[in-house]
Amino acid sequence: MKIGFYPGSFDPITFGHLDIITRGAKLFDKLYIAISINPNKKTMFTDDERVDLVKEVVKDFDNIEVIKSDMLTVEHCKLLGASHILRGLRAVTDYDYEFQMTNFNHEISPDIDTIFLMTQGKYSFLSSSSVRELALFGGDTAPFVPLIVKEAITKKLKNTKIK
Repeated sequence: MKIGFYPGSFDPITFGHLDIITRGAKLFDKLYIAISINPNKKTMFTDDERVDLVKEVVKDFDNIEVIKSDMLTVEHCKLLGASHILRGLRAVTDYDYEFQMTNFNHEISPDIDTIFLMTQGKYSFLSSSSVRELALFGGDTAPFVPLIVKEAITKKLKNTKIK
């Protein structure tokens, strides 16, 4: 059984993430989407909110499980029996960081490989941080996130004012 592991903050999950998830789900018998927990990172949504949103967005996939991860990616892969880390690339700027992380992970655990999928061109500019900023300034996030995520962002920011 081929098991993949797709880590990220998913704060919030975007259509770019969903593109990688949809295509990644075809590559693996089981794909874990790991919501990375970093207590030093300020997020719009709590850990549990992010898990719930991602679960809702991927509910129609039979081979996907959404989990939290507060450990080293390669160690979590070993624990789950995952042989591959799935990563999305948007542009050349992503490559430098991902190249370093892939080599670092491979040094720690040579049995776990990383697979990269290029996101569709229409999502190459899209990031969670861009969506958060757009939302903070009252912009329409509908073209960039699933409806349930747009609704969650609207609810989350209901009483937030930009100073």
